[in-house]
Amino acid sequence: MNEISRLEERLAHLIRQNDDLSDIVAAQEARLSRLEARVRMLMEREADREIAEGGTVPLADQKPPHW
Repeated sequence: MNEISRLEERLAHLIRQNDDLSDIVAAQEARLSRLEARVRMLMEREADREIAEGGTVPLADQKPPHW
């Protein structure tokens, strides 16, 4: 096998790996976006519940005691 054939083979493998990694990153980005939306929804729901139950400021909006 000559040098050009080896380089072509390595390049083909690198292109495939790059495509695979790109697909993985795209899937992770989509999942992360969904998870962020769910966390936002849960935080809003919990804040609404805390206000309805006690009329206090949600813990997420309070300053820590050391401030």
